[in-house]
Amino acid sequence: MFEKLRIIFSIPELRKKVMLTIGLLAIYRIGFHIPLPMIATNLDSGAGGGAADFFEKVSVFAASDLRQATIFGLGIMPYISASIIFQLLGSVYKPLEELKKEGEAGRKKLNEYTRYLTVVICLVQSYMYLKFMLMAGSNGQSSINPNFMNANEQLFFGWQIVAVLVMTTGTVFLMWLGEQIDEYGIGNGISLLIMAGILAQMPKALYELVLGMKTELTGLAKGQVGIETLIILVVLFVVVVFGVVFITLGQRKIPTQSAKFTRGRRVYGGTRQHLPLRINQAGVMPIIFASSLLMIPGVLFGFLAGQFASDGSLFRGFNLISLTMSDQTSYFFNLLYVGLIFFFCYFWTAITFNPKEMSDNLRDSGTFIPGYRPGRRTTDYLEKVMVRITYVGAAFLGLIAIVPTIVYGSLGVPYSIAGFYGGTGLLIAVSVAFDLVQKIDSHLVMRNYRGLLEGAGGGTSPVV
Repeated sequence: MFEKLRIIFSIPELRKKVMLTIGLLAIYRIGFHIPLPMIATNLDSGAGGGAADFFEKVSVFAASDLRQATIFGLGIMPYISASIIFQLLGSVYKPLEELKKEGEAGRKKLNEYTRYLTVVICLVQSYMYLKFMLMAGSNGQSSINPNFMNANEQLFFGWQIVAVLVMTTGTVFLMWLGEQIDEYGIGNGISLLIMAGILAQMPKALYELVLGMKTELTGLAKGQVGIETLIILVVLFVVVVFGVVFITLGQRKIPTQSAKFTRGRRVYGGTRQHLPLRINQAGVMPIIFASSLLMIPGVLFGFLAGQFASDGSLFRGFNLISLTMSDQTSYFFNLLYVGLIFFFCYFWTAITFNPKEMSDNLRDSGTFIPGYRPGRRTTDYLEKVMVRITYVGAAFLGLIAIVPTIVYGSLGVPYSIAGFYGGTGLLIAVSVAFDLVQKIDSHLVMRNYRGLLEGAGGGTSPVV
């Protein structure tokens, strides 16, 4: 392992890319701890219950922490939202669909539109965040420094503009950092920013685990981390990571064969190849969509309940719905969670995977699937196969999504620890790590070195 790391840093071009990437990620982490000038306290000091859970969930895939009002408070989520919006519109809006087919020029134009939409989303989100989270406070008390308030105990309008512009500029700067990593560094910049935010939470989580650990047998008592609990956590973590890696790299390889043709006295074509279809075609998007959608009812009905008297029937009804949708350990919540993951798995796969376009590409290249005529029959076959393997991928995502809840509910360990045993964070970390390894391997292979993982780095994947 150390020899392979030595080889990486002995190649000047690769060493420069790796060091630049590390430096840009360090800049991101430094800015993560610079607060807005008008903030007196962080939101986590006053936030509790549903608000704290909301901030913790959003922070996983936003490359930020909404409980800390910093210059990077919004993280990279506005850019991700803009990218998702254009990806969805690209499948239903004809001009954008044609723009995607224009190659590099079309991709640059889409990126330009995405940046503009990111700025608009940032302006809206930063103002809403300032108005309802910082100025009002999650518990009814403002988090603003009194020195920045006017006679009406409101933040001066000029400072409101400054706060909105600073948070918008912070997100745009993160977007620029990601693009610099894409162009001059190594790996996917936006994904690396998100993974850096996830991994940065590990030391704190491990500290909490060690702090509450007992060096004796506790009989798996709930809420007590003993020796046997620690062994179970370690074994479970290895098993979950192995499963995530297996499904992330898993493929269904469809055998294909190219048509033979004669040119002069030589016969070309007729070779047998494989068309790889990923089991988890949708990636981490279904969990992001499902978890984001489930956040809304709990927060919304909790807000509505606060508008009525505590002894009224409307308060009790809204509060019951809010508590039910916020209880992650309840059977109803997890059943709804898994159901939404299945729905968004098929929804996102239908958007990103086009069997007709793939069938047309096979036909145009003179390739066919043995036993299926090019055209409609090939399209139907590819669609049938994708539906079947998507079911397996959705079941896996559903299981991974509720593993943290199971660990949290059965063993009683802190949720910050249980969150590393599944869910969005683990899937993102594994996916980004493999993408980074494959990018590094491509540089090593070009220089006749062996890859970091030899098999997986070279593209070998589990076949189902």
